[in-house]
Amino acid sequence: VLVGLFILLQLKLLRYAYMRVGLDSRVAMLVLLGSLLGSYINIPVAQLAEARVASDEVIDFFGMRYVVPVEVDWPGTIIAVNVGGALIPSLLSIYLLARNRIWLLGAVGTVIVVVIVNRLAFPVPGVGIAVPVLAPPLVTAVVAVLLSRRLAGPLAYVSGSLGTLIGADLLNLDKLHGLGAPIASIGGAGTFDGIFVTGILAALLAGLGAR
Repeated sequence: VLVGLFILLQLKLLRYAYMRVGLDSRVAMLVLLGSLLGSYINIPVAQLAEARVASDEVIDFFGMRYVVPVEVDWPGTIIAVNVGGALIPSLLSIYLLARNRIWLLGAVGTVIVVVIVNRLAFPVPGVGIAVPVLAPPLVTAVVAVLLSRRLAGPLAYVSGSLGTLIGADLLNLDKLHGLGAPIASIGGAGTFDGIFVTGILAALLAGLGAR
């Protein structure tokens, strides 16, 4: 019963976060379900040269535990795009930019987040590129509220999602070779990891700050 209650509270909170961004309840639920289910789908886009990869290890990073899967005869690091953590947030960000006409504010906020997140991101052997979990949403929320209190919610989601995607993942692709990560997932390999959690938390925090 406690586990079920916890899951329901989380789903309500996540739906509320999407509604703060500017989506109605039905669309928010569809995006939420798509993000949750899509977080388990990684689309391979490239493969680095053959190298030794980590296998069957547990790596601790800023209080987060990453379990490296057991791999046999793995050809090397595969770069993949996570559907729930990269593809859906990117499409939603473009939609929010067009709907709210915040192209300039979105660009400014994204650039600021890119610079800060890129400074915080660094390679972790066996995992890939990692960033302290709470740093991007906190930075994004402050930036969004300072740029526009009225549009802080959608602005935070756009800046946090695109800023983290570019600053942490895309600008660090050249550092992946030799890390020993079986899969380098752009957008995070877990449900509540990477861009997904950044966009949601940033929107919530920005909404509270705007009030």
